[in-house]
Amino acid sequence: MACKDLLNSCVKLLLLSVVLCAARASADKTKTLDFDVKPGGVVQTFSAKLKKYKCTFTYACQGGTNEQWQMSVGLSDDDQMFSCSVWRPQGKSYLFFTQFKAELKGAKIEYATAYSQTAVGGQRDVALKEEEYNVSESSVTHREGKFHSELSKLTVIGRTRHDEL
Repeated sequence: MACKDLLNSCVKLLLLSVVLCAARASADKTKTLDFDVKPGGVVQTFSAKLKKYKCTFTYACQGGTNEQWQMSVGLSDDDQMFSCSVWRPQGKSYLFFTQFKAELKGAKIEYATAYSQTAVGGQRDVALKEEEYNVSESSVTHREGKFHSELSKLTVIGRTRHDEL
């Protein structure tokens, strides 16, 4: 069973690399936007749309001051995969997240990972434990009672839904 899990992880990483590289290769297939994550305990939302696909990040957090974050959305060259990444470019967030949700419209989620720390300045990505969040076909959400309130990056990849002729 361990070999199967390792193989699945490798396939997911390869898929992520292909989608992100393909999305970066074409300017009309990717978009990166800056936004402020605002503490105060109020539920906030930020969205980005690319063609008919949309990523929405909804959250609430406490402590500190606004942090600058980014959202990147991208489509593979064949339009079969839609990716969304939300992260703090400066690395680890110092905000205390009480909730988070990333939702894809127009794509079925095949891969998602959340991180408490991002790879910046010699640091490495630190993934949340899988028990801290839920992944469904359309969203990634914190798991009540299991999420430890640390979030610095969220990556979601979905297969686009195409109508058959």
